[in-house]
Amino acid sequence: MMTTKTERPQLELPGGANKLLLHSCCAPCSGEVMEAIQASGIEYTVFFYNPNIHPQKEYLIRKEENIRFAEKHGVPFVDADYDTDNWFERAKGMEWEPERGIRCTMCFDMRFERTALYAAENGFSVISSSLGISRWKNMQQINDCGQRAAAHYPGMVYWDYNWRKQGGSARMIEISKREQFYQQEYCGCVYSLRDTNQHRKSQGRPLIKIGRLYYGKEDV
Repeated sequence: MMTTKTERPQLELPGGANKLLLHSCCAPCSGEVMEAIQASGIEYTVFFYNPNIHPQKEYLIRKEENIRFAEKHGVPFVDADYDTDNWFERAKGMEWEPERGIRCTMCFDMRFERTALYAAENGFSVISSSLGISRWKNMQQINDCGQRAAAHYPGMVYWDYNWRKQGGSARMIEISKREQFYQQEYCGCVYSLRDTNQHRKSQGRPLIKIGRLYYGKEDV
């Protein structure tokens, strides 16, 4: 396990569980979470289910970065269905909702529902996600969705550990630069891409170019 500039706390799964199913949204958010879990000797599997990410080019870049990092650490990686049609169906009527609003709740619910289902079918009693490490996200909103999904299965727990604390946020950036992860410029969905580009246009800034930025590298 590679060292970081700050020391990590020793982690334990809730309820004395011995393995974890970790939903991953992207490599930059997952890097610190994965290394922290592994440093504590916890057995875990990465579950990649993110049908919100648009367009497919962006989705594939984010997924491949996550696969690369999981393979580097010898961690099992579950590549779930892209499932975009279902996501757009559930997002109908929410196209103009703001970030952190009800569309994001729907999106988290959908991803956690599939995570919890896979966990129940494959012997995991604890699930968690890398989503909460990002300062751009509402952690309580994410935790509520995770707990709601886990509650459908007796004995299942959503681990709501605060990955930002005790240097977690700083290590997230440190690892992203070390690994030269792809640096996405918007949350992921087509509406986030639209709104981010509208904001940039209003400020006279260039629009997002997919596949351009990588941590620790010049523009490619």
